[in-house]
Amino acid sequence: MAVDRNLRILLVDDQNTFLEIMRAILRQLGFRYVDEARDGAKAIDALRGAVDPYGLVISDWNMQPMTGLQLLQTVRAEPALAAIPFIMVTGEASKDRVVAAAGAGVTAYLAKPVSVDSVKKRLVKVLGEF
Repeated sequence: MAVDRNLRILLVDDQNTFLEIMRAILRQLGFRYVDEARDGAKAIDALRGAVDPYGLVISDWNMQPMTGLQLLQTVRAEPALAAIPFIMVTGEASKDRVVAAAGAGVTAYLAKPVSVDSVKKRLVKVLGEF
């Protein structure tokens, strides 16, 4: 089954550079509906208030005041949001972080620096071939 490139994606990070890079990569891969949230609280508001539900969240781990892990835990705790695929991105791919994210229900983990190929591989893992 082909991936729906009309899928709504929410990018979450407090760094403009990461948001710009990820938006460019996702556009290059054919995804048209990419929204941004600058922190975890804004991401939760966007997810809860979405008229058209999000099909994927891609979040950085290192954010303030809510970390990506705390965002993931909040998403997984809410029945209306719990099934949304969630990719965690970080520059610190330590075993402890991978284990913590897995324990919180992350769908996939992506280490920085990201590239078109690394993002596509994770998207294929999470969403299927496209």
